[in-house]
Amino acid sequence: MASKLLLEIVTPDRKVLSQEVDYVGAPGIEGEFGIMANHIPFLSALGVGNLYFKEGNRTHYIFVSGGFAEVGNNKVTILAEVAEKAVEIDIARAQKAQEKAKARLAKAQDRIESARAQAALQRALARLTCKDAAQKAGTTTH
Repeated sequence: MASKLLLEIVTPDRKVLSQEVDYVGAPGIEGEFGIMANHIPFLSALGVGNLYFKEGNRTHYIFVSGGFAEVGNNKVTILAEVAEKAVEIDIARAQKAQEKAKARLAKAQDRIESARAQAALQRALARLTCKDAAQKAGTTTH
């Protein structure tokens, strides 16, 4: 039995990652799920949050927003609308987006404006969380 799986992360713009890993954790729309080698095949919609993968004793983080995860034959394919490695996340930009989203949320006139502001806030917070987790893990260079 295989002990590793291939993780591929692709966005409409680029291939973010293609690497053999030991474990993948991803934000599904109904909660986080984890994948190890020899996992049964499945397909899941992705939410907004942090995908992480383990490579030996190191954990790496990637922000993802929307898309799908497909698992099968010791391969995890992430087709994400947005995916950013922790090293690519600009903290100042994410903090500015967070402040802007909070201001929009406070001024929202209807449910649609409120939902859009809440989604923007969720993305900004997830980026900041991703960068922080990577810094704590010492894996900000991946």
